[in-house]
Amino acid sequence: MSKCIVVMPAYNAAQTLVWTYASIPKDKIDEVILVDDGSGDDTADVARRLGLNVIVHPHNAGYGANQKTCYMEALRLGADIVIMLHPDGQYDPAVIPDLIRAIENGEGDMVLASRFLDPDGPLKGGMPFYKYLANRFLTTAENIALGTKLTECHTGYRAYNRKLLETVPFLRNSNDFVFDTQMIFQTVAFGFKLSEVAVSTRYFEGASSINFRRSVVYGLSTLSVAFKYLLHKLGIRKNPLFMC
Repeated sequence: MSKCIVVMPAYNAAQTLVWTYASIPKDKIDEVILVDDGSGDDTADVARRLGLNVIVHPHNAGYGANQKTCYMEALRLGADIVIMLHPDGQYDPAVIPDLIRAIENGEGDMVLASRFLDPDGPLKGGMPFYKYLANRFLTTAENIALGTKLTECHTGYRAYNRKLLETVPFLRNSNDFVFDTQMIFQTVAFGFKLSEVAVSTRYFEGASSINFRRSVVYGLSTLSVAFKYLLHKLGIRKNPLFMC
């Protein structure tokens, strides 16, 4: 049987962590790791009271840096499947068994929990309209660059098999939000399979979200990754992100 570990990259998640953890189907996983990225609240203390495996960054290193710690620790503990779940209560933990099943059945080496498999789902869940439009534009651009037909490239809820995490050079990736995008492009560049499962989300005050300015920077960074990938793929300019 696969060893399944949930990793939570956390920053100021004390108010939503208890609900998120309580909603995880515990019979499907072996362990939960929370990496606190220098939070200003008591996220780490709440996580310890819940019995989670807690790692604390001494300062805020960034969302991508947080994930690097998450994955290295999960691999060290022998995970066969790693599920990355935000502790902010936005994504439904109930689909964890679907993510695991897709990995175990060979449907994907990386499985994305997509909010857009139901096209109206994100807006029903309260996604701001500007984020909806940006998601549609960026996902379309990324599908063109990748040659894929994903319904969403910008979910923060995903699962990986061990082989993928041991192969792609994710430690070279950004320490910022574009880390997620780089992981998708690396998955394709190294010949791994992508698949999706549906997930419902909810947007509410207190759920983590990047502001408009950071969203613009993230969008431009995403397009930059797609451009660099195309240059690499065409042999015009090789990029270490897509090489062993």
